[in-house]
Amino acid sequence: MAKYRSCRLIPCNSPLEGKTRYLTMYHFALIPTENLPQILPFIQMLNPNTETSVLQERMESIHSPNYRCVGAYAGERLIGVSGLWILHKFYVGTHIEPDHVIIHPDFRGKGVGEKMMAWIYAYGMAQGCRASELNCYVQNQAGLRFWINQGYNIIGYHMQKFFETP
Repeated sequence: MAKYRSCRLIPCNSPLEGKTRYLTMYHFALIPTENLPQILPFIQMLNPNTETSVLQERMESIHSPNYRCVGAYAGERLIGVSGLWILHKFYVGTHIEPDHVIIHPDFRGKGVGEKMMAWIYAYGMAQGCRASELNCYVQNQAGLRFWINQGYNIIGYHMQKFFETP
């Protein structure tokens, strides 16, 4: 199982608090297929208007050798997830697509997302990827700022058409 960092506590002195506090080191690892149900609460945060049973069914239907999921952990606690697709397209070649990227609200603004993305980039390069692409919901302005800060460029529109009622 690939990990980007180990998890340990490091004492540090905070001039603001005047006390010793502890910084948590986060670690990242691929989530085994049999443990994917643990990501469902995170997927629900991104898709609050979709029934849990529908999300569960969709999760169970992903049987692709090109799909993996990485977890961000603080100790043993899962605090963030990202699906990972290794894809091949004419205009970009082999690339990694982070999908449904989310960090638990209690851990946002603590650098977890940036560290998880560094892990994803390293994983993608090890898989032969030359780039990363992703989709971001139009209404997710905080996510859009994050992706721009990560160096992503907006290159087009993601279009969708349903063939039946979702």
